[in-house]
Amino acid sequence: MAKRSKRYRALLEKVDKNKLYGLREAVALAKELATAKFDESLEMHVRLGVDPRHADQQVRSTVVLPHGTGITKRVVVIASGEKIKEAQEAGADFVGGDDIVQKIEGGWLDFEAVIATPDMMKSVGRLGRILGPRGMMPSAKTGTVTFDLATAVKEIKAGKVEFRVDKFGIVHNAFGKASFDEEKLYENAKALFGAILKAKPAAAKGQYVKSLAIAPTMGVGVKVDAAAAQKEIAE
Repeated sequence: MAKRSKRYRALLEKVDKNKLYGLREAVALAKELATAKFDESLEMHVRLGVDPRHADQQVRSTVVLPHGTGITKRVVVIASGEKIKEAQEAGADFVGGDDIVQKIEGGWLDFEAVIATPDMMKSVGRLGRILGPRGMMPSAKTGTVTFDLATAVKEIKAGKVEFRVDKFGIVHNAFGKASFDEEKLYENAKALFGAILKAKPAAAKGQYVKSLAIAPTMGVGVKVDAAAAQKEIAE
């Protein structure tokens, strides 16, 4: 058994492992548990009743968190013609066409999000093996393959995040920094959980949300009453 640090053992004592907390209560407790020497993120972990091996049970979408993530993403736009100027004016950090594609193929990855216009996807398709595993491959489903570059760039800069189910049927996503006000964290958590609920595949049968937990990056997880949390979202 792994040896836990004194700090971690102290955090464990603050959490009732036999209790399912309300969403607001869990967010407040997770914020309190973020005692590392850096500004930890608060993360949501949702185990879903889907089988990701089937294409019709994939869960993948985006949500604009009302108070952002606390991280300013560097955005790359791959476009051509007049769309290059539009992306620059919208605030994209790096803009270009085939030159950007070649630069990424050469190993450049100094960014956190990629947007491409549909006409450039033939070139961008070559980057699938590089961007795909990092969750940065442009996709029409997530709004990152579009001619409306101004909206796409501004949304990502404002706190738009993508979520997707992993091979174990779990969605893991940060929804803010521990330094955020409790109310802002709660509103971000509601927005993220609400988007995950909305993304339920039609093919998913039975109980959709199996379990829900909130945790700081380096801290202890807090179990949430998923049924009660769904009611909070609806209020």
